[in-house]
Amino acid sequence: MKTLYETDFAEWSDRTAELLRAGRFDELEIENVAEEIESLGRAARKTVRSQLQRLMMHKLKQQLQPERDSVSWQASIAGARAQILDEMEDAPSLRGHLRENIERVYRLALSQALRETGKPGKTLPAQCPWDLETLLAN
Repeated sequence: MKTLYETDFAEWSDRTAELLRAGRFDELEIENVAEEIESLGRAARKTVRSQLQRLMMHKLKQQLQPERDSVSWQASIAGARAQILDEMEDAPSLRGHLRENIERVYRLALSQALRETGKPGKTLPAQCPWDLETLLAN
């Protein structure tokens, strides 16, 4: 028999919030609540990694195709930076997460930049040439 969590997530969410607010903890599906809380943390980490990848990818494209650098690329870099900083204001631990994953994100950004430009990456470093603080500074 399927649970409300499996059949109607929105209703489950509303009902779970009501139970929490009412202090009716014995009626909660603790495992599902824990799973959803963990997913919120994963989503926040994924969001900042995605924005860091976008920022790096455009910085790499600036190096690969300086003649094509545009207001659009610069706006994308600034937008990604602003979103990362905003997310970190709400969750400072995301800074450490990005530091730990900067090489992974760089490899993804490098691959994307090479794919989008069609350029060989021989002139670009295999490891991330920036630290997080430099990337997040204006």
